[in-house]
Amino acid sequence: MKSRICDLLNIEYPIFQGAMARISDASLAAAVSEAGGLGIIAGGTAPADFVRAEVRKAKELTTRPFGVNIMLLSEFADDIAKMVCEEGVKVVTTGAGAPGKYMDIWKEHGIKVIPVVPSVAIAKRMVRSGADAVIAEGTESGGHVGELTTMVLVPQVVDAVEVPVIAAGGIGDGRGIAAAFMLGAEGIQVGTRFLTAYECTVHPNYKQKVINAKDIDTVVTGRPTGHPVRIFKNKLSRQFSELETKAAPLDEYEKLGIGALAKAVVQGDMDFGSVMAGQIAAIVSKEQSCKEIITEMFLEAEALLKRDWR
Repeated sequence: MKSRICDLLNIEYPIFQGAMARISDASLAAAVSEAGGLGIIAGGTAPADFVRAEVRKAKELTTRPFGVNIMLLSEFADDIAKMVCEEGVKVVTTGAGAPGKYMDIWKEHGIKVIPVVPSVAIAKRMVRSGADAVIAEGTESGGHVGELTTMVLVPQVVDAVEVPVIAAGGIGDGRGIAAAFMLGAEGIQVGTRFLTAYECTVHPNYKQKVINAKDIDTVVTGRPTGHPVRIFKNKLSRQFSELETKAAPLDEYEKLGIGALAKAVVQGDMDFGSVMAGQIAAIVSKEQSCKEIITEMFLEAEALLKRDWR
């Protein structure tokens, strides 16, 4: 299943590993790249030196292309934008803002820029600013989400832009890949399924939470802040719900969220941690290597796309 994205990035399979803050580190990114996809190190809110160290670790683990995701609202975004040039990173994905002011320097260093977009209007704006491709991410995703579903968003973005479109949100097996390609996507991005990869260093409790998930186990929190986040239902999500019910001031949401992701990822706190995952978690049932995950997904997709449906 080759596409323009494979040629653009020199990867074997048109699959990106989602940039999950505090989770998508050098270990996971390098394993995905070694398996033929595009591994991505998540910058999150980390300082540039921390992300630089992860980039250098990834270089020791793979000679294949990998990317760095820059959350543009981070106070360290300027520093990380400069660092990826210094370290020779080949691909940058972006979220939570517009990367326009960095485009010239990134292009000078031969970096492919691929923003995450939640709507057609933003996709068009990113392409006008010089994006090489876009990731159309539906609300089924874990973490920060938009409003449109993947099924609705992807074909509209495909129709609106000439660059390759990568579909994200609700994709966890070969059926999702086949569906994304039928919608016009030329690649897919997967986050939640990689949470249970052997190479993912998230706390074991987090992995087990994903494996045990049911179809309605996630919920979107923090809508009043303008930055909604999909997480597993737990005591923390109920506290967020209570804030919404009483129309609490925005600073209360911020206070509640401080340190919550670290509680989940590092400490394994499944009650008060921010356990981010997409709605597709319910179909993830086992731990596998990144290579096994990617190979299995694409074999399933190829079989479906070659099937005689008469």
